[in-house]
Amino acid sequence: MKKDNGLYWLLLAVVVFVIDIASKFWIVKNFFLFESVNLLPFFSITYVRNIGAAFSIFEGQRWILAAIAFIVSAVIVYMLYRNKHKQKLENFSLALILGGALGNLFDRLYHGFVVDFLDVNFGDWHYPTFNIADCAICLGIGVFILSNYVKPKKMD
Repeated sequence: MKKDNGLYWLLLAVVVFVIDIASKFWIVKNFFLFESVNLLPFFSITYVRNIGAAFSIFEGQRWILAAIAFIVSAVIVYMLYRNKHKQKLENFSLALILGGALGNLFDRLYHGFVVDFLDVNFGDWHYPTFNIADCAICLGIGVFILSNYVKPKKMD
């Protein structure tokens, strides 16, 4: 294994994966489906099952979504392998996306659905319920976009 690559960031992906899976197993064990506990006026823990992807798109397409997650995960591992270790921001973002993708992939394969439980609403506005993996993926995508704007420019 070449030492100057981004594969060291796989540890962060494992941490995200473990936190995500542990939180989901805790929810499944301690909540009934659709049970909700208000923690703040705008935030609740609510156990729901998502058989689709983000915002329930591709609902019921478990194997297609699992295949996409597997392919994306393989591409990310390859990108980490090809990246230099000093590309910290990009490697950080890829590790977050990978950990989240693997967390939701595990759910699809193990449960047949993704466990969601973070529930945000303001008055009549309600955001779709999500989980730790979704947070990691969204943050990772945001950081990935940012990392492409802060790269040093090459001098000709």
